[in-house]
Amino acid sequence: MDLIARVAKHFEDSAQTKLAAIDALAAPIAAAVETMTQSLLNGGKILACGNGGSAGDAQHFAAELVGRFERERQELAAIALTVDSSILTAVGNDYGFAHVFSKQVRALGHPGDVLLAISTSGNSGNVIEAIKAAHEHDMQIIALTGRGGGQIGELLRDADIHLCVPADRTARIQETHLLIVHCLCDGIDALLLGAD
Repeated sequence: MDLIARVAKHFEDSAQTKLAAIDALAAPIAAAVETMTQSLLNGGKILACGNGGSAGDAQHFAAELVGRFERERQELAAIALTVDSSILTAVGNDYGFAHVFSKQVRALGHPGDVLLAISTSGNSGNVIEAIKAAHEHDMQIIALTGRGGGQIGELLRDADIHLCVPADRTARIQETHLLIVHCLCDGIDALLLGAD
């Protein structure tokens, strides 16, 4: 086995996936940036959720907003719904894992807030329930998916924004989701602080 060639193929596939996504995703990512920034300027917050690697992306996004991305600025209101082990285990135990995010959305979400819902397959049950809860609270959804969007793609409303990576392989979708997270953070900073 040629491990160097195997590694090189991962780099090539990742780059090709991202390049292939530019036309499909650039405009909706820009719209998501505007939506998130408007919510923050109006005193809203962004709640983020996902499972596994997507949980990591939700936490990464919230950390970049509360701390900073690449430039110093005021703290921005973002909460990853994936990090409170007491809430996750209590809700999971008492109500089932499908409700670990939706209960938090109902408790913390308000009209004008945004839910960043991340699911590689578009079929994560607890993310779907979070979207339903966010819709009940008149929140806008920005969904990061792949594989055609799955059930989440069907659940989104016209005002929501669907960032569906045109790929089927989990690793490539997740790599592109991370790039999207960085685009969102950079775009929010650019709108708040001006281009650097």
